[in-house]
Amino acid sequence: MKTDIKNNNPEPPRDEVFRDQINRVSDFKFGTKVVSVFDDMVSRSVPFYDEMQRMISELAAEHALPDTAVYDLGCSTGTTMIGMNETVSADIKFVGIDDASEMLKKCDGKLKEAGFQRPYELIEANIQQDFEIKNASVVVLCLTLQFIRPICREKVLRKIVDGLVPGGVLILVEKILAEESSFNRSFIKYYYDYKRRNNYSEMEISQKREALENVLIPYKLSENILLLKEAGFSQCEVFFKWYNFSGIVAVKD
Repeated sequence: MKTDIKNNNPEPPRDEVFRDQINRVSDFKFGTKVVSVFDDMVSRSVPFYDEMQRMISELAAEHALPDTAVYDLGCSTGTTMIGMNETVSADIKFVGIDDASEMLKKCDGKLKEAGFQRPYELIEANIQQDFEIKNASVVVLCLTLQFIRPICREKVLRKIVDGLVPGGVLILVEKILAEESSFNRSFIKYYYDYKRRNNYSEMEISQKREALENVLIPYKLSENILLLKEAGFSQCEVFFKWYNFSGIVAVKD
């Protein structure tokens, strides 16, 4: 395994999940194979991922309140919590929720390697079905809502609103559709060009697109904002935008 000379940390295993020809591509799942390469996959597949994480950490620090909790829904391998750990007061509890046990195991290992001293809890739960948020000042949904069935999204957001304290915020990062359909083709082309620059082959791009087709269902930015308002958030502001990716911070009165 290679080592990053700059920080002396081992590089994550390389994402080669879709490298070889697959006769019948199945729906994308966050199973063991994906978990093992997830950090490389997301860093090479999401434009400005590191900057998104830095911005989430800044926003979380701005809005996290004493005697409350910070939740990361769809916490995956813990990258967002590790980033927020550097900015949010150390006495505030973190709660990570994910429905993949393999993700949570990897997450716990990464938090321990990062020297987590704050109180934290990792919970295995499917947020489409049943999860609980209590006394939260910050909730993060980083590239998570897009994987929730559209029919369930408002219910999930209402549960988040109910679990936030007054003045609490949701930090939402999503893949999106263009407002005008005529731009979608261009934005998708730019996105696949980005993946090519990160050394994904045409086969990898094509097979992953097919695997995600029925699993990742993006909304327009305006549709996400409307959904947030209908769920009970009083203010919404876009803090990040790159073609078909966006970040929104939403406030509960």
